[in-house]
Amino acid sequence: MLKWFAWAHLPPHLQVVSRAVGDLAEKMDAALPESAEKTAGLRKLLEAKDCFVRAQIESAEGDT
Repeated sequence: MLKWFAWAHLPPHLQVVSRAVGDLAEKMDAALPESAEKTAGLRKLLEAKDCFVRAQIESAEGDT
């Protein structure tokens, strides 16, 4: 699941947001035992990351 938190392929203004969430995902993955709840939590964090990236895109579009 952590592959979906990759951020290096994104433009720099989106990397800032995506990397912060990706770092948190890696910390949670390392800190918690494997379980259905951990998987659910990471899935929800992935959904949140997608929302945060879209918010950054909208913000950048408003600046043009």
